[in-house]
Amino acid sequence: MQTLLFALLAMLALPVQAALEVLACEPEWAALVRELGGDRVNVTSATTAAQDPHRIEARPSLIARARRADLVVCTGAELEAGWLPALLRESANPRIQPGQAGHFEAAAVVELLERPARIDRAEGDVHPQGNPHLHLDPRNIGRVAEVLARRLAQLDAAHAAEYARRQRDFDTRWQAAIARWEREAEPLKGVAVVSQHKALTYLYRWLGLVEVAVLEPKPGIEPSVAHLSRVLEGLKRRPARLVLRAAYEPPRASEWLAQRAGLRAVELPYTVGGSTAARDLFGLFDDTLDRLLAAAVP
Repeated sequence: MQTLLFALLAMLALPVQAALEVLACEPEWAALVRELGGDRVNVTSATTAAQDPHRIEARPSLIARARRADLVVCTGAELEAGWLPALLRESANPRIQPGQAGHFEAAAVVELLERPARIDRAEGDVHPQGNPHLHLDPRNIGRVAEVLARRLAQLDAAHAAEYARRQRDFDTRWQAAIARWEREAEPLKGVAVVSQHKALTYLYRWLGLVEVAVLEPKPGIEPSVAHLSRVLEGLKRRPARLVLRAAYEPPRASEWLAQRAGLRAVELPYTVGGSTAARDLFGLFDDTLDRLLAAAVP
């Protein structure tokens, strides 16, 4: 009994290694860090599914979180260009600055689509490195997970085996889910759609959807009635079945077009938390496919 007591006291005397403090720029990366880190991470997201990730403020509460962070996980490709540089600067946290192990960008490990041939800010929210909304192809999430798990292990070497084990477990479940989603999504191949914003490109490539028009005249520019009327006229030549928008986007333009063109207007969750069903990464794609299939398949 005395030996057991001494053993317990010795265990209590051992230093407890704190979990990694992680600040994710978007909910999808917060969800991925939780999958890979489990109890070894404390993670929060700088944005919610109700916010446009291009446009938030580096609030004092957010700066305080960045100041404590061991790792910041963002999309990159200038998605957060309007606020992340200020956040990093004001945090005065050397661990999470670009080029440090505590700074991770998902865009650095996947192939980006729609890299512009010419950079002109008069063309709206142009991203020189390519379209940054890469998480809507689940195959990209699998690639990011592999590299991100190694980064977590680098920062917390004592638990490297745990991160590797969790990544393998996640990958097994994720690849099985992708195979299931692709089977279920077969009826969506070739379906013509209109987008409110160029945020769904990776989803379209993965599922074989065909984008025939975009409601924004330029990325990030609110469409006028005159522009919407031109889109409506163009649909007479290239008909579509659906008009799609992300949950954070206002519905006015999509509903205007849907009513006049006889399309189904569909709100997609876009990220984790974008609907009640999109509680995690698996729910995000489950709900996205459910909504598309319900609207597109007779």
